[in-house]
Amino acid sequence: MGFGSLKLGTMSNKERSYGQGAQGEPTPVLTSKPKLTAKLRYNFDNSIAKSGMFVTWMFIFMVIFSVLLVLIKAVLFALPVITHPDAQVEFNFETFWGSFATLFGKGGEATWAERILGFLTWVCTVALGGSVTGFIVGAITRTFERLRKGKSPIVDNNHTLILGWSNRIYPILKELAIANENVKKAKVVIFSDKTRDFMENEIESRATELGKLKVITRTGDVTNPEDLKRTNIGNAKSIIVLDADEAGDATVVSTVLAIKAVNPNPNIRIIAEIDDANTGEALTVATNGQVITVRSHEIIARVTAQASRRPGLAAVVLDLLDFAGDEIYFTAVPALAGKTYADALLSFNEAAVIGLIDDNGVAAVNPPLTTVIGAKSQIIAIAEDDDKVVYTGIKEEIANAPVKAASRAADPQENLLIIGWSSMGRSVLNELAGYLPKGSTIHIVAQSRYVAEAELADLKFGDIQVSFASVTGDIHDLIAAAKDKHYDEIIVLGYRNAISESEADAQTMLTMLQMNQLFMADGNGVEPTRLVAEILDSRKIELARVAAVDDLVVSDSLAALLIAQISENPSLAPVLEDLFDAEGATLNVRNITEYAELGKSVSFGELVATGRNYGESVIGYRTASTGAADGSTGVILNPAKTSEFVPAKGDGLVVIGNL
Repeated sequence: MGFGSLKLGTMSNKERSYGQGAQGEPTPVLTSKPKLTAKLRYNFDNSIAKSGMFVTWMFIFMVIFSVLLVLIKAVLFALPVITHPDAQVEFNFETFWGSFATLFGKGGEATWAERILGFLTWVCTVALGGSVTGFIVGAITRTFERLRKGKSPIVDNNHTLILGWSNRIYPILKELAIANENVKKAKVVIFSDKTRDFMENEIESRATELGKLKVITRTGDVTNPEDLKRTNIGNAKSIIVLDADEAGDATVVSTVLAIKAVNPNPNIRIIAEIDDANTGEALTVATNGQVITVRSHEIIARVTAQASRRPGLAAVVLDLLDFAGDEIYFTAVPALAGKTYADALLSFNEAAVIGLIDDNGVAAVNPPLTTVIGAKSQIIAIAEDDDKVVYTGIKEEIANAPVKAASRAADPQENLLIIGWSSMGRSVLNELAGYLPKGSTIHIVAQSRYVAEAELADLKFGDIQVSFASVTGDIHDLIAAAKDKHYDEIIVLGYRNAISESEADAQTMLTMLQMNQLFMADGNGVEPTRLVAEILDSRKIELARVAAVDDLVVSDSLAALLIAQISENPSLAPVLEDLFDAEGATLNVRNITEYAELGKSVSFGELVATGRNYGESVIGYRTASTGAADGSTGVILNPAKTSEFVPAKGDGLVVIGNL
């Protein structure tokens, strides 16, 4: 067939994309206000996904049908009655046939031929009626199945859109529910490749107490622009892209590109979970800052390393990041213009100042004390609510009082024991190496069935001496490792790369029980020491606490809290980045004896003033008496500056400073 026989369809210049899929920005998808019928169908679709709603709808239809039958009956009985003369009825085969035939709509035939033909007609009628009924039932079933598959479009506006699925979705939903307690019709749309039934069942069982938060699920390919059009991206409040772990950053990058293809609006913030720092930076630069990347792996490693160094630090991080209790706020304070950051630290009775946003909008956590506050600058503070960040004047009597800060002795060498291993272990040790004094040692014990010896054979972390032992997991192996020397810290890591999350947490808790059994047994030569454990699934927190551990690092909660915070307030991203990166300001829990005398009452304002001498922003304290049995308790953030505190042995001061 020659080219002359082809009939090509015409296309106007406006309809052609001219390769915009490869370069340039695509034409934005125009969104229009949904019609009433679309809203009704949308609400019906969402209700069908809920358990029990099918029966409810069937009941409604039965009531409507019953009402119609009553109306029909009333009309029929209102017609004139046709009477017939009474006749004596004899019980014989003819009368029996007449009564029986009426059951299937027949009777009164004169001959057997007519009766047989009538019966055959009835059989055909029943067969045809059954076929029609089966077709209708099948069509209804297919309709409901299609609705339950989650293929219908989203018509909601101002919703938080979550693309992808991972275990972090449950704590994210819980935090968003707390953050939107006072918001009417708060909505979250989850779009992933999981089936709608799976998502609904998992959320119902693992993310309870969501309050008024409305969760809508849809199924599709997050990397397919045509599928994403159903999520109403253009009217979303914020977009969260989760790393599903299995595919890594490739899927996240593809999802971001699909979002840009559907809706290039730069005003919608995209929070993307990324493993590789270089990939994250490239995404942020390529989208002119629209994509805010969260490197969960680094945050978990940093908090795990810090928690092993200071009791209660994991609880401080969780308290600071969740939406319950105190949160981080930005406030402009004209009265502080021309003053210094040192003055700002003592200018708020019910808020703990942690940083500044300068006149150019650049955020800095714990800047130098001599930093001058500009006319357009904002204070970064921790407070119960934004109306609590109230300027109460500089506490001159505290600020000008001579404060003698205790000298800090050099930290002695430390010995650490690591039980368990995964890709997280290398990141944790990289973070720990920066804190440990020269000459410290780290010994790693991992089960050979989960970790190959080659993974542990070439570990080097600066001046820190690292050794390892591949064991079978027998209790005698743990005893031998623990008796090798006196360890200052024991860190239990989950085998996250070798087995399932549930199995990894079970192994971690079993190890915790075994270690505590060793500590309590007499004559085994193992001295009690500080025990820190990483739990992958936040649902196992209560079980892990039964196993008696000093501090828990709950991995999925840490990442989820950070993602939820940034999705609600993207301006927090640079503040949290500064707080959790490897350089600059960092959270710490310091020994209270470096700031005050034991047994002598001191106001929190005086502790803040003393912390200034170290160049630190003091935000709270931890009492050893209430936190001795559980590292997650005893932390008090942002007490009033006028509140009194009697330091005791083991207490700590929560500060933000520079290493």
